[in-house]
Amino acid sequence: MPFESVRKAAEADFPTRWGHFRIFGFVGTPAPEAPDPECKTDPAQSNPPEEMVALVMGDVSSAPPIVRIHSQCLTGDVFGSLRCDCRLQLELALRTIAEEGAGILLYEQQEGRGIGLMPKLQAYALQDKGLDTVEANEQLGFKADCRGYELPAEVLKLMGITGVRLMTNNPDKVAALESAGIRVVERLSSVVESQESFEKYLQVKRDKMGHITEEADSVNS
Repeated sequence: MPFESVRKAAEADFPTRWGHFRIFGFVGTPAPEAPDPECKTDPAQSNPPEEMVALVMGDVSSAPPIVRIHSQCLTGDVFGSLRCDCRLQLELALRTIAEEGAGILLYEQQEGRGIGLMPKLQAYALQDKGLDTVEANEQLGFKADCRGYELPAEVLKLMGITGVRLMTNNPDKVAALESAGIRVVERLSSVVESQESFEKYLQVKRDKMGHITEEADSVNS
C-alpha cells in the first residue's frame, strides 16, 4: 500500500549477541485507499498505521549496505518453530551483517505473509490436514501472500539509502525495491540448512511462489 507519510518514532542503542546495533522505530501512515478484501484481517480497521523496526550497524551510507527485509514471525522468531525457516534466516542475516560490520535489518509487522497471527494459526491447522501454505491461506479467503514492501522502501529513502545489497530468496522483494527507486546492486542468498520439518514449506516457496531456495552465487542486477 502507498504511504501518506513515514516518520521516525524512536532511536536507541541496542546491544545483541551478534554485536552492537542502533534500533530505530518507524511509523507509516497509509494513504487513503480501498483495502484489499483478500488481505484484510480486521474488518473494523481500514488501513491502520504500520510500524517497523530497523536494526542498523556501522556505516551504511558510504556504500550500498547489506539489507534484510524480515517479515515478523512470532512462532519462528520467538518460539523457535521448525515449521518454517524464519528464525534461521533472521539469525543468518544478523550474523552476516555483524561479520560485514555494517548493514540494516528491517523487521516488518507482516505475520503469516501478511494475514495476521490468528489466521496464521488457523492456516497451521489446515496444513496439519494436508494443505500446503499457499492452499491454506487461500482456503481462509486470503491471497497466497498478502505482504507489501512499500514501507521498507520508504524507510530506506528516509535513511538516505539509494542502493542495497539485498539478502533475500524472494524475487518480489527485489522487484518491489527496484520499482520504488531503491537500486538492488546485489542479491545475497538467505538460504539456510533445510530441516525435515520444513522441507515441504521450502518446496512450496520454490514451486508456487518463485523463491530461490537452492544455494546459488549472488546475483548482480
